Amino acid sequence: MILLDIVNSPINYFPILVQVIVAIGFVAVMMGATHLLGPSRKTSDKLENFECGIEQEGNARQPLAVKYFLVAILFVLFDVEVIFFYPYAVNFRDLGWNGFVAVAMFVAFFVIGFTYIFKKGALNWEE
Repeated sequence: MILLDIVNSPINYFPILVQVIVAIGFVAVMMGATHLLGPSRKTSDKLENFECGIEQEGNARQPLAVKYFLVAILFVLFDVEVIFFYPYAVNFRDLGWNGFVAVAMFVAFFVIGFTYIFKKGALNWEE
């Protein structure tokens, strides 16, 4: 009983506390040192936005076609749905017919969603 109290004593967490304090202190010292010791010449070239070395053209606030974002979101959505097949593939023998019915329903919802997106024209690039 006494040995159990020694194992769960708060003093056992002291090394973790010291490590957290040292890590936070190191970050604070390094940020302060770079701020104090680093050059601070502010010229018009340094204050200008850097765009990969390419000269800026036009306004950055132009509206973009929503198609790009829509395709990206659809890709992520369908990609994440495919991830749900992995647990079934690993445990398909243990899940039996109940698992098969659940996956069949999942695939049916997947196909219905894909058909809806296709009929709405979300994948047509010519428009």
